[in-house]
Amino acid sequence: MSSSLREKKLAKKKADILRAASSIIAEKGYERTTMEEVAAQLLMTKGSMYYYFKSKEDLLFECHMMVVEPSIEMIKRIRESDLPTEEKIRAHMKEYILFQISEKAMFTVAGKLDQTFSETYLEQILKKRDEYNQIFDELIEEGVDKGVYRKLDVKMARIMILSALNSIQLWYKPNGGRTPEQVAEIHADYLVRILM
Repeated sequence: MSSSLREKKLAKKKADILRAASSIIAEKGYERTTMEEVAAQLLMTKGSMYYYFKSKEDLLFECHMMVVEPSIEMIKRIRESDLPTEEKIRAHMKEYILFQISEKAMFTVAGKLDQTFSETYLEQILKKRDEYNQIFDELIEEGVDKGVYRKLDVKMARIMILSALNSIQLWYKPNGGRTPEQVAEIHADYLVRILM
């Protein structure tokens, strides 16, 4: 087996474990979730779980990274695209909402930065979040500089928009009457008006 194929299989297995873990953590809470439960759901032994993650904290940290890192890549790609300035934030909002709906449990877990992390892990998570926030601010500033958006408090606008985007995990239901694409379109249309 080639090393790239082995790496892909390893990455897929880790993603499967993280999705199973996030579902259990979202339902029961971090403290009440055990590595044994996650392993049992995947028909694995507890020992084999430690091949992929060195601790429950490490597993939770990777759940956060599975949300934050793709979000950063997504917003970077949109920032560097040829889309008109006024379409960049709207396009990112829609893509971010669809990502959030597809990884609902993962976002639920990642939304709770409580006392479970050691300083080292917490610093890494906050650094990644700061990187994402900086790029989001740059997209707003680009729009303000080009006269697409009104002059405003960029940080406060970003906080309001991201608060609304991140609340979707609290209320979205697959059988709620609208497709994920409709939810994304409606939200992006309303939220972009904060900047106008």
